[in-house]
Amino acid sequence: MTRPHTPSLGQLMGLLFRAHPWHGVPVGQDAPSIVTTYIEIVPTDSVKYEIDKESGLLKVDRPQRYSNVCPTLYGFIPQTLCAERVGNFCGAKTQRTGIDGDGDPLDICILTEKVIPRGDILLQAIPIGGLRMIDRNQADDKIIAVLQDDAVYGGWQEIAQCPSTLIERLKHYFLTYKDAPGTLERRCEITHVYDRQEAYEVIQHSREDYAEKFGSPEGQFAALLGR
Repeated sequence: MTRPHTPSLGQLMGLLFRAHPWHGVPVGQDAPSIVTTYIEIVPTDSVKYEIDKESGLLKVDRPQRYSNVCPTLYGFIPQTLCAERVGNFCGAKTQRTGIDGDGDPLDICILTEKVIPRGDILLQAIPIGGLRMIDRNQADDKIIAVLQDDAVYGGWQEIAQCPSTLIERLKHYFLTYKDAPGTLERRCEITHVYDRQEAYEVIQHSREDYAEKFGSPEGQFAALLGR
């Protein structure tokens, strides 16, 4: 006789409430080779949206500077955090001291041929590399990935397969998107473009940083209910 399935606490909560995109959505069993991704902005957005960490709702961060817009889908990997391990990894790779994580979930850019008209969605992405960005002495990595099963980009496995012009567009956006018009001193720098294996390492460090700060979602639910 087959025993009835007993849902986990997280599954029960999911039947009653919308999951928080950062804390309540699993990164996926195949991570880091395939990761669940929450999309905040799309290339047609003239306003930069980002997740409100407290509520999990998408909020307006700021209008995009000048006429530049993000050339790809852009969001973050759930249940990740750029903290001590990510900062130390960045410091080791750049041979710098005093690098911290920026305290946010790990950012990710998704390449796809499809026109996806809005954010606030989840998708499955395959990391192929990343940009090592430092924002005022804080590690702010940007993982580069392709949409799973995408007809054009889905077969790419390494960032070396990306045209250099696409990488330059991404670098230009991230080097300027936080600067106010007329700013002479740039606040961000990109020190490296790294490959898939290094992207996996950054993802793993960010998952460990998250686990250290927040624990498991199941543990959080149990603590909340006093179990």
